[in-house]
Amino acid sequence: MNKRLTLYTRAGCPLCEEMEAAAEGLLVGRAVGIARVDVDADPALKARYGWDVPLLFDGDTELGRHRLDPAAIRAWLAAQA
Repeated sequence: MNKRLTLYTRAGCPLCEEMEAAAEGLLVGRAVGIARVDVDADPALKARYGWDVPLLFDGDTELGRHRLDPAAIRAWLAAQA
């Protein structure tokens, strides 16, 4: 993997699972992985994001909130090329 996106999530979150599956579908064959981070495991993240998950980030750049925007991910992928 050359690039890794961060998916902020929590256990038992159906929207989180949906976003991860959709993102993985768009990233098939690309040198991009997804690192899952459970916000409940880190008090600072839990305070920062609360129930506002899932969130998909490239570093500090937010790529998605609550639902994946396929057009935004495609634009991000194009900018990485």
